[in-house]
Amino acid sequence: MKKVIVIGAGPAGLTAADELLKNDGDFEVIILEGSSAIGGISQTVRYHGNRMDIGGHRFFSKSDEVMRWWSDLMPLQGKPSYDDKKLGREKPLAQEGPDPENDDRVMLVRTRVSRIYYRKKFFDYPISMSMATIKNMGFATTMAAGFSYMKAAVFKKKEDSLENFYINRFGKKLYSMFFEGYTEKLWGRHPKEISADWGSQRVKGLSIRAVLKDMFSKTFGKNKKNREVETSLIEQFWYPKYGPGQLWETAAGVAEERGAKILKGYNVSRIKCRDGKIVSVVCDTADGEKTIEGDIFISSMPLKDLVCGMEGDKPSEDMVSIAKGLPYRDFVTVGLLVKKLALENKTNIKTLGNIVPDCWIYVQEPDVKLGRIQIFNNWSPYMVKDPENTVWIGLEYFCDEGDSFWNMSDEECIRMASRELETMGVITAGDILDSHRERVKKAYPAYFDTYARIDELISCLNGYENLFCIGRNGQHRYNNMDHSMLTAIRAAQAIREGSTDKSKIWNVNTEKEYHETKTG
Repeated sequence: MKKVIVIGAGPAGLTAADELLKNDGDFEVIILEGSSAIGGISQTVRYHGNRMDIGGHRFFSKSDEVMRWWSDLMPLQGKPSYDDKKLGREKPLAQEGPDPENDDRVMLVRTRVSRIYYRKKFFDYPISMSMATIKNMGFATTMAAGFSYMKAAVFKKKEDSLENFYINRFGKKLYSMFFEGYTEKLWGRHPKEISADWGSQRVKGLSIRAVLKDMFSKTFGKNKKNREVETSLIEQFWYPKYGPGQLWETAAGVAEERGAKILKGYNVSRIKCRDGKIVSVVCDTADGEKTIEGDIFISSMPLKDLVCGMEGDKPSEDMVSIAKGLPYRDFVTVGLLVKKLALENKTNIKTLGNIVPDCWIYVQEPDVKLGRIQIFNNWSPYMVKDPENTVWIGLEYFCDEGDSFWNMSDEECIRMASRELETMGVITAGDILDSHRERVKKAYPAYFDTYARIDELISCLNGYENLFCIGRNGQHRYNNMDHSMLTAIRAAQAIREGSTDKSKIWNVNTEKEYHETKTG
C-alpha cells in the first residue's frame, strides 16, 4: 500500500483524497492542513449565528464530472427553500430531492444577480447593452462606447497585457469605465503591467460579442436548454445550504470514513528531497516539528512556499529566485450585520425584506478601497440568523500582507469599511448591529513579476516524479473551484495509473475543452 501525503485541506486536496480512496484500498492518505479550518479559501466562517463565505463561491461548472461530484456529495433540493417558499419564487427542483427546511445536507438552486455599482448607479455584471445600461451611461457615453468597441474590433491590439486583452473585447471606453480601476484595485498594479494570461484564465470567451449573443438568444427565444452560456453569464447556480464550507466539511468527513487521516495545525515548512523525489515533509505543529514520510506527495500549498522550502536535492538557485518572485494578493473580508440597506430594490425580483437581490456588487467607485460586496441573505437564507429582519453583508478588500490596511486593528478596519459604505449610500449610520473581520493570506495568485517564467518552474517541478501540484496556489493559477478540483481529479487518475506524466494536470483550464461554452 502506497502512502500518499496531501498538503492542504482545501477543495483540491480534499478532492484528491476522496478520488484516491473512492474505489479501492491501495492507498494510505494523510492530509496535512496548516490551519484549524477545512476548505481553504472555500471555508465558511461562523460568527454569532451568521455565516460568512470567504470570497463568494458559485457552484457551477462547464464540467459535468464536477457537477456530478458536487451533487453526489450534497443532493440538489427537492422542495423550496425558506425564502422561495415565502416569496412564491419558483426554482427547478430535483425529483425526490431533500427538503432544505428539514434536511441540512442539501444543495440549493440560487438565482445569480451580480451588478456593478458605479457613480451610485447599478450596471449589469457582466456589462450588457440593456436599456438600463444605456440610460445610466447617457446617450453620449453610449455612443462613445459603441464607436470605441467598433474600433477595437477592427484594429486589434497585441495581447501582451491584460489592458490590451480587455480593450480588444470591450473597447477602450468600457475598459476605462468598468475594468481599469477595478483591476488596479484588485491587483495593486495597472492592467498594462499584468499578463494577458489572467484574462484567458478568468474571462475566456466573455466579450461584448458574447454579451450581445446571449442577449439576442434570450430575446428571440432560442431553446434555453440548448443555449450556449459563458460561465460569467449564467443565470442560476448551486449553493450549499450553509455555504461552501459545509460541502468541504462533508467531503472531509467522507474522506475520513474512507480511511483518510486529517491532521489540522500541521503547517508544512520544509520539503526533503532525494534523487529526484520527495521523501518527507517537516511540519510546524503546536507540539513542535513533526516529520511525515510518504511515497507520493500531492501539494496544494503556495508554489512559492513549496519551492523555497525544498531541501536536499532541491531546485537550482535560478528556479528558487523565480519562486520567490511569484506575487500574490491577500484578502480581507469585513462582515457587517445591519438592520437594513439604504439601497432601493428597483428590480422585479422579490426578496425577503425587499432588499436588493444581488449576490455580489462590484464596487467601481474610484474614491473607496472597497472592491466587492456580498449579500449573504441572497446566497442562502440559512446563512443569516434572522434573514427577514437583518441583512448580513461581506465587504471584500484586496491588499498585501503587511501593508497598512492589512495591519489595521479589527476596530480600525471595521470603522473604515463602515464609513465607505455610508459614503457610497449603501447603509445609514446607526444601522450596524454587529461586525467581524477575516484576513486571508495568498488568496489570489498574481500574473506579473516572475510569473513570466513560470513554465520553467513547472518543468523543474515535474522532474520530481512523485510530486503532483494541484489547486489554485499549488499551480499559481487563478483557477475557479471547479478547475482546482479537476487538477486534483487528474492527479488522482495519474497516481492510480502509476503515471508520472503531469501534463493533463497542468492543462486543466488551458485546453480547448475548458474554454468551450457549456450547453444546458
